[in-house]
Amino acid sequence: MNIIFMGPPGAGKGTQAEQIVHKLGIPHISTGDELRLAMSQGTPLGLEAKQYVNQGLYVPDEVMIGIVRERISRPDSKSGFLLDGFPRTIPQAEALDQLLVSLGKRIDLVIYISVAREQLLDRTTGRRICKECGATYHIRNNPPKTEGRCDRCSGELIQRPDDNEQKVATRLDEYFTKTAPLLKYYEQKNLLQQVDGEQDIQAVTGQILSLLRD
Repeated sequence: MNIIFMGPPGAGKGTQAEQIVHKLGIPHISTGDELRLAMSQGTPLGLEAKQYVNQGLYVPDEVMIGIVRERISRPDSKSGFLLDGFPRTIPQAEALDQLLVSLGKRIDLVIYISVAREQLLDRTTGRRICKECGATYHIRNNPPKTEGRCDRCSGELIQRPDDNEQKVATRLDEYFTKTAPLLKYYEQKNLLQQVDGEQDIQAVTGQILSLLRD
């Protein structure tokens, strides 16, 4: 299956993606991760993207689409993929549709993980990231066994600079303004399904798997 996960920052897309790709045996494609990888490897698209990032500008849609094209053209995506973090706007969604048609693929399902704004603020400001391996924790909802240390590698847990309340509120405003219209776009294509992201992690995973089986 070719799946898109949608949801505002802090909705738990990454956590759920880990669970779902393990069950389905398909790759989790985080466009943010793929962009950083392309830049670090110095690929042609990565070098082009870096020019914009270094100037504090958004990476153009055509560059992001190029990165997505490269990733979903790899052999491990043949049986499906889970896109996380893309598309974010209707023009990106339209470009993705055109790309998939050219590759003989299509999106089978778009899952929107719904969480109230107040919950999103709490989740994001309480998030801690391992400085070494990138594992994610929450000071109340998913604390590490040892305070300040990663369960996996014992690395130091830090709060990302953009996870303070003011910056999180700004990101949420931007998300609901620019990305939420995508819900209508995919609803009109009969691809959209919504899950309650305020349940515990296992319950959300169960609801998503139920949708995938239907």
